[in-house]
Amino acid sequence: MYKSFDPFGIIAACGKVQEAWWAHPFLLQQELTRLAERSVAVANRQLTTGRSNGKDLVSGAAYDERFKHPLWTKSLYLGTLKENYLLYSQWMEEAIYKAPKLTYKTRRKAAFWTSELLNGMAPTNFFWTNPEAVMRAINTGGKSCVDGWRNFLSDAAAGKISMVDERAFEVGVNLATSPGAVVFRNELVELIQYAPTTDRVQSVPIVIVAPWINKYYILDLNQRYSLVRHLVGQGFTVFVTSWKNPGADMRDTAFEDYMLKGVLASVNAARDICGVEQVHLTGYCIGGTLVSALAAWLERDTARKNQSPVAHVTMLTTLVDFSEAGEMAVFIDKDSLDALDDLMAHHGFLDGNDMVMSFRTLRSNGLIWNHWVQNYLLGETPAAFDVLYWNSDSTRMPYAMHSFYLREFYLNNKLVRPDGLTLGGRPIDLTRITLPMYVVGTEQDHIAPWKAAFKICALAKGPVRFALATSGHIMGVLSPPVDPPKRGYWMGDATGATDPDAWRAKLDKASNSWWTDWVAWLKPQCGELRKPPVLGNQKHPQLAPAPGEYVMER
Repeated sequence: MYKSFDPFGIIAACGKVQEAWWAHPFLLQQELTRLAERSVAVANRQLTTGRSNGKDLVSGAAYDERFKHPLWTKSLYLGTLKENYLLYSQWMEEAIYKAPKLTYKTRRKAAFWTSELLNGMAPTNFFWTNPEAVMRAINTGGKSCVDGWRNFLSDAAAGKISMVDERAFEVGVNLATSPGAVVFRNELVELIQYAPTTDRVQSVPIVIVAPWINKYYILDLNQRYSLVRHLVGQGFTVFVTSWKNPGADMRDTAFEDYMLKGVLASVNAARDICGVEQVHLTGYCIGGTLVSALAAWLERDTARKNQSPVAHVTMLTTLVDFSEAGEMAVFIDKDSLDALDDLMAHHGFLDGNDMVMSFRTLRSNGLIWNHWVQNYLLGETPAAFDVLYWNSDSTRMPYAMHSFYLREFYLNNKLVRPDGLTLGGRPIDLTRITLPMYVVGTEQDHIAPWKAAFKICALAKGPVRFALATSGHIMGVLSPPVDPPKRGYWMGDATGATDPDAWRAKLDKASNSWWTDWVAWLKPQCGELRKPPVLGNQKHPQLAPAPGEYVMER
């Protein structure tokens, strides 16, 4: 009963923090005194200087845009409210992390969920303490309030906060529009081959393994932000996996099924269509984790003198060592996974909306409360934003696969242990991988932190080139070359490297996109130029035009 009420152990973690402070009353008194002194300092300054030209004693993070309205600075009342809210929020986080004799994991969990509570209690989330909402209501004669109420009722009926105007997008019309065809399909995956746009192509094709936690078309979002279109334009033959959106009938589908029936089957289809022995294999996010497992799995064949069907690999924002698993780790412990298993066992899958909500919670100010304010307090219609549409176009996770992945990778971190996992009848050892690798991390990634993604450099025994891109998990990957440049990156050899900070310290930051460096690395790896292969062949005929059928499943 208790686990059902609190599956993530929030009450237990916060209770341990409380008990730790009660057991050390002198230290607690010091912390409370520090809070009181800072509160008095804020109050004194407010009363003596006013707000019209004063500078805040307490300020939010540089990326925190909740208090951007001028009245938060000019108004004595609002300025005092804001600073005290920020002061208390910051003090709470500091006090939790200072709690005596607790593990970091307990502190992190308590701090995260306390932050979630405080994010919800921000004065910006309430009409009468949000100056922008009050001014909007006055200026529109109350229409914004009426519109906000209608938005609230509509979202309540749908059971979720709207993030995007879904009417503005349609897959295959203004998303995922690169020409191509489905050339392979089984019960788990469709393989899309894209039409060439150059007279000559590299002889070794690229097979991209998309994450199945979301749909593949983040890699072919639109004409500007399309990694697929860019690679095709650079003279590569490109294939991409589009995963089945599973129902209850796929409850027993395993992680190794994704590896063998999904990735390896796709690799073999691409080899047959292009008439080559090997491909370049790229994996994004969890797709990259699967690529690393397959590469290690194939090394067992290589050890027996059988040539690997994969010549080299690229891993984009990928975890293989889950000891530093980013903010997702707050959801991972035995009790939480037991509760999740009970939920998945009942349905046969994890619902996509549950996944979406987990990711939103990690960035609740931007992905929950910002939309609360915009939709309901300001009465605005959600904007047409393609990345948010893709983010909302969720997929389900099969029970067996997802339970295995969360327990054996996140909780037990077995992938990084030599022979710690057995997949497809073979023990997996990442230190056996000798293939050349190109690895990409992103500076602000909260799902696969770049320093964690860097760990593959010390594990793999082949040459590794690492690129660290600015921005985060999505926009750091969706980074086409533009003029003038908007982003930058660091890149260089990282073979055997164990210290990510030392690696970066030796490099100069390059401007523009890591895509340019990646293509320059790929071209000599991917063989001689040849005439482009046709889409499909007799054994693998065209089954449907891109973007295929599986991506349309809801």
